[in-house]
Amino acid sequence: MKAPKRLQPLIEDGLIDEVLRPLMSGKEADVFVVRCGTEVRCAKIYKEANKRGFKQAAQYQEGRKVRNSRRARAMEKGSKFGRHQQEETWQNAEVDALYRLADAGVRVPQPFGCFDGVLLMELVTDNDGHVAPRLNDVALTLEQALEDHAVVMHYVMLMLCAGLVHGDLSEFNVLVDSYGPVIIDLPQAVDAAANNNAQKMLTRDVNNMTAYYAQYAPELLDTRYAQEMWALFENGDLQPDVELTGLFAESTEAADVDTVLQEIKAAWLEEQERIERIQDAEEST
Repeated sequence: MKAPKRLQPLIEDGLIDEVLRPLMSGKEADVFVVRCGTEVRCAKIYKEANKRGFKQAAQYQEGRKVRNSRRARAMEKGSKFGRHQQEETWQNAEVDALYRLADAGVRVPQPFGCFDGVLLMELVTDNDGHVAPRLNDVALTLEQALEDHAVVMHYVMLMLCAGLVHGDLSEFNVLVDSYGPVIIDLPQAVDAAANNNAQKMLTRDVNNMTAYYAQYAPELLDTRYAQEMWALFENGDLQPDVELTGLFAESTEAADVDTVLQEIKAAWLEEQERIERIQDAEEST
């Protein structure tokens, strides 16, 4: 097939020998099956920011660190250079996450580098060499659902141990080969310690996966893996060898409503005083 324009530089540089076929088109990227020497891999072409369908990207980028202070300032100002750096950071985030998670023991596609907004990585296949199906295309038995759910919960825990939350995990972002689940699509992965939305995203990831597997194993709906993981993480007790139970006891302590209301009132009064000071300053000028 004719090579897409974005893949042409990689062909000229010898990184890709042939574009075989399109694989899928998603909200953030288009993926093609390519040949690199004797290896068949996939090339993920990230879409430009104004063409991505991924909502609330800023929410996912919160807490991402940029080592170069000049780049960080440019990104904050939103200059042309800053927007370019922000795009580069978004694209490289998946490569970084893939390396970190592979080192942590999570099954993810092997990355081979990101070049001008194109990620080259392993093509996950089944025993016959065909592209591995997504989880949503696989029918499961009760036993398979329980086993694979436990594997995915373990992977989510290992991600959290590595300081990351997937942020968009669902049956559409998990492939299934002969060895089990493989986690994919990680450009939006968030820093668990630096992103204020990390706990909410972790809970959503876990709930998405549990709800899917519960179609085959309804008892999974009674599990509380997200709460268990986050409590261990907050307390500094989350380790890769922790055996999760899926159990979590909610705190039975009654909230101190009076104290909360007093704090809200104090904050409101402080804000009113600040506004009055600003108004007085404006009137005096």
